Amino acid sequence: MVYELRIYRCVPGRLPALLSRFQNHTLRIWEKHGIRQAGFWTTLIGESSQELTYMLAWNSLAEREKRWAAFLADPEWLAIAAETERDGQLVADISSQLLAPTAFSAVN
Repeated sequence: MVYELRIYRCVPGRLPALLSRFQNHTLRIWEKHGIRQAGFWTTLIGESSQELTYMLAWNSLAEREKRWAAFLADPEWLAIAAETERDGQLVADISSQLLAPTAFSAVN
């Protein structure tokens, strides 16, 4: 299993719109493509309260490549992304790390 840690740093004031897009649209489209989330978090204490952190679970790097590419090319996703950003960009920066659990990890 491979886990992907993604952190979205929002444009100031745009976190509520990003959360709404995930809750009302993105998760449904991910389900269609077989993308599995392992959790979502907002920052209570830390560098910025304008961040959304989430993890995805993949069986392999090949699965990630295939499913993520299909999602990014999905016409429904492209339309939703354009519609939800008509008043301006939601995310200023995205970081992503692909992680492998240790032998003693609780997620094994």
